[in-house]
Amino acid sequence: MSDAVSVLNGASSEGPNKVSDAGLKGMITLKGDLAAEPIAKAVKSAVGLAMPAPGECKTGAKGAVAWMAKDELMLFCDYEDADNMVEKLEKALKGQHFLAVNVSDARALFKIEGDHILDLLAKGTPTSLHGFGPGQFRRSRIGQIAAAFWMVSDAEAYVVCFRSVGAHMFAWLETANDPEAVLHLHS
Repeated sequence: MSDAVSVLNGASSEGPNKVSDAGLKGMITLKGDLAAEPIAKAVKSAVGLAMPAPGECKTGAKGAVAWMAKDELMLFCDYEDADNMVEKLEKALKGQHFLAVNVSDARALFKIEGDHILDLLAKGTPTSLHGFGPGQFRRSRIGQIAAAFWMVSDAEAYVVCFRSVGAHMFAWLETANDPEAVLHLHS
């Protein structure tokens, strides 16, 4: 069996922000009734965090949990722990109507660090970033690529997309991050 590698094997690019392939990350799609107590307990047990509100991503020592839709969460953990986390969720939710799938190898994750993260994201998303900040999560598009993004702090954000378009996403982020790619807003 071959060793797993991230979509761009650690590539990075410098500009007003640093954009980099964030490496391998465990990602689990969890679908079900998010208002159900068993789901909340299973999430708490898996990543040590309470359920996120709509448009929120919570981060902790054991991982993170993001609100993807009214019936869907994305759980983040160490890459090597993803299969075990799915098994743990399946045990905790036995008898419930749910779906838990390890999607780690089907996604690409990018890290953006710097003081101009919102300027970069605003170039390609139709989502309003007015008031967008740490802990907030959006599922949208970036440069016509289906993506989700969130801020961990004012100087650190992440973008996740399908692995099949990961190289294109990195190229888009790199181009939009070029100091010459000035954002011109018209009134």
